[in-house]
Amino acid sequence: MALQIFNSLTRQKEPFVPLEEGKVKMYVCGPTVYNYIHIGNARPAIVYDTVRRYLIYRGFDVTYISNFTDVDDKLIRTAKELGEDVPQVAERFINAYFEDTGALGCLRADAHPRVTDHMEEIIEFIRVLEDKGYAYESEGDVYYRTRKFEGYGKLSHQSIDELKVGARIEAGDKKEDELDFTLWKAAKPGEIQWESPWGRGRPGWHIECSVMARTHLGDTLDIHAGGQDLTFPHHENEIAQSEALTEQTFARYWMHNGYINIENEKMSKSLGNFVLVHDILKQLDPMVLRFFMLSVHYRHPINFSQELVDDAAAGLERLQTACFNLRHRLGVSADMGKDTENWLKEIAGIRTEFTEAMDDDFNTAKAISSLFDLARLSNTYLKEEQTASEVLQKFLDLFEELSDVLGFSFGQEEELLDADIEALLEERVEARKNRNFQRADEIRDLLKEKNIVLEDTAQGTRWKRG
Repeated sequence: MALQIFNSLTRQKEPFVPLEEGKVKMYVCGPTVYNYIHIGNARPAIVYDTVRRYLIYRGFDVTYISNFTDVDDKLIRTAKELGEDVPQVAERFINAYFEDTGALGCLRADAHPRVTDHMEEIIEFIRVLEDKGYAYESEGDVYYRTRKFEGYGKLSHQSIDELKVGARIEAGDKKEDELDFTLWKAAKPGEIQWESPWGRGRPGWHIECSVMARTHLGDTLDIHAGGQDLTFPHHENEIAQSEALTEQTFARYWMHNGYINIENEKMSKSLGNFVLVHDILKQLDPMVLRFFMLSVHYRHPINFSQELVDDAAAGLERLQTACFNLRHRLGVSADMGKDTENWLKEIAGIRTEFTEAMDDDFNTAKAISSLFDLARLSNTYLKEEQTASEVLQKFLDLFEELSDVLGFSFGQEEELLDADIEALLEERVEARKNRNFQRADEIRDLLKEKNIVLEDTAQGTRWKRG
């Protein structure tokens, strides 16, 4: 099966065929760095990091670019409130972004361009649009003539008149048309600003990504990705600007991840449910948050609730325990296993299941199910009286291979949790019933290594931490 991607532009799954064979140019809209990222920002960071990882796993040479918006109204407001300048605020929260997303297992992009480092390119981009008749200056501001671009609305699949209503833009004397959007803003007193052919000012939001994407990846991208909320107007405007300038397709595939709700309600500051990743990671294992995010297909909405997070933690723990048990058995196993070839075929079959899931528009939910299948298969194998180190190692290798694609690791457990201990005790009881005393002794030794003392009594086996 060829890799299929749901393209927001065509609203259907399409075989993925990059512009240049074997190479992928991918751009992901990054955050505006005026605060710590919220949980809604964490989803695209995790999702598209996983997409990138899988493309690399499939053998593609991926150039991955994700920007920082380091100048805009929110940053200016925050800087004023803090009595700092805009670059100081931006630098602080860029560092915080790297800290939070790094904890979530996200690899850094090949480049993280900043708006303030691309001012010359932005000004030149706008100047060319003006020369081509797509932009006009009015009292120091520069606007884009939306109706002049014939394809406007093709990403959000609405007519320009429908978009006019949806945009809720009030007509102003400075615009030719109320749907026209800003490319350059005239400077206000005390604001950060740059010199331009239209006077001192700063860029509008939409022009930034068009310029940075083109600067780092060229006229045509293979994949442009971001949150569903960016489809209109941001991505629609990017297409209009870029394709008007280059007369080339801006992006061949558009990917948009779904929204996040908090306890079944839309996240908003007014509702008091605005969750910052910086805060939640003080209470939650970042790998649990990543596991939770990937447990739902990226295009579907996801509900962040304590119950579902607890489910994710339990699921991750099950996989970690399976790895732990395999590592322990590998340490004491001799090459005495039977039907080795059949077990190896079953392990290979799970790899196939995983790739089929990920080839189907990066279905991480089904891919995680494959990991649970691997855990169940490994647990079944561990019940065998005799095991082969080759098979045990193949189980562990596949756990590591597939979990690396999803961006989480199953490292050595420092301490067994109570649920793990009870599960091992149940397995030991079953092993003794089946006269599999070798496995029963292995479990006792494993628990002893973890300072768990067993006491066999007439009422059953009891345990305590030593």
